[in-house]
Amino acid sequence: MTEKTIYELSQPGRVGVTFPEPDVPLTPSPMGFEREHLNLPELSELDVIRHFTNLSKLNYSINSGFYPLGSCTMKYNPKINEEAARMPGLANTHPFQPIVSVQGNLYIMYQLQEWLQEISGFHRVCLTPAAGAQGELVGALIIKNYHQKNNDTKRVKILIPDSAHGTNPATSSMSGFNVVPLQSDERGNVDIQALKSECDETLAGLMLTNPNTLGLFDENVEEVIQLVHSAGGLVYGDGANLNALLGIVRPGDLGFDVMHFNLHKTFSTPHGGGGPGSGPVGVAEHLNDYLPGPIVTIIEEGDEESPPFFGFYWPEKTVGRMKAFYGHFGMLIRAYTYIAMHGGKGLRNIAEMAVLNANYLKSQIKEDYTLPYDRTCMHEFVVEGSWDKVPAVHALDISKRLMDYGFHPPTNYFPLIVHEALMIEPTETESKQTLDAFAKAMKSIAKEARENPDLLHGAPFTTPIRRCDEVKAARDLVLCCWIPD
Repeated sequence: MTEKTIYELSQPGRVGVTFPEPDVPLTPSPMGFEREHLNLPELSELDVIRHFTNLSKLNYSINSGFYPLGSCTMKYNPKINEEAARMPGLANTHPFQPIVSVQGNLYIMYQLQEWLQEISGFHRVCLTPAAGAQGELVGALIIKNYHQKNNDTKRVKILIPDSAHGTNPATSSMSGFNVVPLQSDERGNVDIQALKSECDETLAGLMLTNPNTLGLFDENVEEVIQLVHSAGGLVYGDGANLNALLGIVRPGDLGFDVMHFNLHKTFSTPHGGGGPGSGPVGVAEHLNDYLPGPIVTIIEEGDEESPPFFGFYWPEKTVGRMKAFYGHFGMLIRAYTYIAMHGGKGLRNIAEMAVLNANYLKSQIKEDYTLPYDRTCMHEFVVEGSWDKVPAVHALDISKRLMDYGFHPPTNYFPLIVHEALMIEPTETESKQTLDAFAKAMKSIAKEARENPDLLHGAPFTTPIRRCDEVKAARDLVLCCWIPD
């Protein structure tokens, strides 16, 4: 049964709100702006409360269940983050305020920059990019501007491994580069021979996701970076999977030139419908001058009697402004709170638990699903959602059936190099009991697929809306509510 609209619940004469008599003189509305009839629903307050409460229960969220979306790092968002972001001195400030009145805010931004630099091994960090994809765009523009400033205009191609995030090719193309795909080897690493064949004078750079979307740490990452550098190119690190590396490996130490951070993944600011995102960018020292601005800095050093005074600066060769004002400030507060709470040892523990959870869950289901790369994974892993003996069952059927077991489906059909891919990421915040329950559901579905495949074709059965035509839904968007006459 679908939820009735607010108009279908309407009954003539019902009143939910009674306004008091006005305590100011009534003023006629301007001519032409008044309508004789407004087709508004007539409901009691109780009707409205129940309607929207019931609607809210139809939403799946990290507060209501396990979100195994691979490559999304849908970890729990600690509520203390929300408390910090809602503090009046932070939530009620305005970017047009005089700098002298927001020194505490700027201190938090400056300290977050310093922490991200320490975590990543980069020399400088800019906080303004609005999301991971915009951080990628910043990285690609930095690479482009770097070569142009050096009059190296023949460098027009970016290499993208086939295990990279899907936004990498789009970002490179938007930045004016020619995109060249790189195949993976039999162990899920960048194919070294394929890379060597592309390292010529036209190479601008490589966009490398590490760990990649197979959930694997590239075993040859240092050689890959060295080959690109030897050819005169730069290496961009897609930092979306940084959750597996915290306190263990610093991308800057490996030789990456530029990388974005997903605060809405690794550092627990809200993800998905709870956004907005935040995608700060870190660079090696030779790219400091190309970062977007403005960037918080210390204008006047403090002493024992007075704290330092903070302000902003613009890098000399900046790629420009990427976001209004100073980025998504509320997300910066949440990430600052998260890092401050955990400290260095806590961040390393996050990575260790994320990797442990992924490997544990993989070990639970690998006998029931094909594992294309049987290696120790990092924070996520990929299995095939199909079987040769049951050709009619696909990854989509498995995901739809998971909904009947009360779980959100994992990422489907990505990465593209895995047949009928299911990409699963448990994160560090899920308990062994939750992982065991999810593994049990996956094993049950595998059994159902062998014994009764038609059951999977009809799933889901228990959700408010049954299986949709997803292609039609994407092409024929309905973006507004229908209001009856």
